[in-house]
This record gives sequence, C-alpha cells and structure tokens, in this order.
Amino acid sequence: MIRVHVFCEGQTEDVFIREVLAPHFNRLDIWMNSIIVRTGLRGKGGVTSYGKIRWQINQKCREDASAWVTTMLDFYGLPKDFPGLTIKGSSLERAEAVVTAFQQDIGHRNFVANLVVHEFEGLLFSAPDAFGAWFDAGDVVQKVAAVRGAFKTPEHIDDGPASAPSKRILKICANYDKVAHGSLIALDIGLDAIRRECPLFDAWVKRLEAIQAGGNA
Repeated sequence: MIRVHVFCEGQTEDVFIREVLAPHFNRLDIWMNSIIVRTGLRGKGGVTSYGKIRWQINQKCREDASAWVTTMLDFYGLPKDFPGLTIKGSSLERAEAVVTAFQQDIGHRNFVANLVVHEFEGLLFSAPDAFGAWFDAGDVVQKVAAVRGAFKTPEHIDDGPASAPSKRILKICANYDKVAHGSLIALDIGLDAIRRECPLFDAWVKRLEAIQAGGNA
C-alpha cells in the first residue's frame, strides 16, 4: 500500500483527512496518515513560522523516503516568512505562486506542496444546504448561499481579515466552532461535492490519485 503523510493545521483538518479523504484513497490502495504540525516540543496546531513546518516536512521526506508527503495548510494567515508571499496578483494567483515556491524550496521528489485557498472554511461553501442541519436560524442556508453566489467558486472567496471564509461564517452563525462544526459539515457535504466546486482542491486530490497509477504526483 502506498503511504501519504499529510501535514495539517489542526483537529478539524485532521478529522477531515481521516474521515473524508482517507476512505476515498483507501479504495485506491493509498493509506493517508494525518499529522498535525508541531509549534514546539509540546505544542501542536497552526503554522507559526515557515521554518518550523519546513523542518518537519524535510524530516518526514527523509525518514520515509518511499512514501509521499503533502500538506493541507490554509493560505489565509500564512506566516510572513513563507516563500513566495511577496508575489503580486489576485489572491488565487498569489496562492498558486506560493505553492510553486513552497514546492521548489522543499525540493524532495516525494513532496507535494498544497495550500487550501483560502482556508478550510472555504470548502464548506461548496454546499450551503449542509449548514441547515447544524444551526437553528431559519435564514442561515440562504445567507451562506448568498455569499457563495457572489463568487465564481468557493476558492474565490477573499482572504481579507474581516471577509475571509471563516469570518463570513461567523457573521452568519455566531456560535460556529471550527472544531465542533467544521469537519461535521464537511462530512455532510462529501468529497465529491467539494471537488466539483473547488478546482484547486480537486487538482491536489488528482495529483495524489496519480500516485496509484505509478505516475508522478
């Protein structure tokens, strides 16, 4: 079985990888191992500096050279020392440039750079109806759908400090909790719907699927 180690930011992404992505890849004989990034000797979760995540990725690429290593990190809020962040352009162009710079900087043949554009909550806009099962307010679904309808894809929802996907959800659902609700809503949406709505996310999944066929990710 092919092994893929996925570095992620926290509990929500960890559950998403184990409960949404892993079953899909298991059918392709690919085993996904979720790893929450470390911020220190005891701390886990979040990307506080590029140096810390770079060290962890390099270590894993070397110690398990026959496996693949990838990431599921939010583009929104990346630390300023992340490679490629000074490139100008639209938010999607900047995100793609950072992924390219990230890939080149790590350099290992078994590494697949990936960022979620702009953050995990963006994926949840793939199916606004899924919010209805978790929040009582009658207009939640309509408000989430209105946000989704204003953008070409969920990945186009911008990364402003007051208008990033998570901030928009909090304005609609004041009691939204990423750990409590995020992965559950994603489970209700399902991988297929997220892939249809989020082309950059889908491209990452396709790169990992290509491993099974013996190609380069």
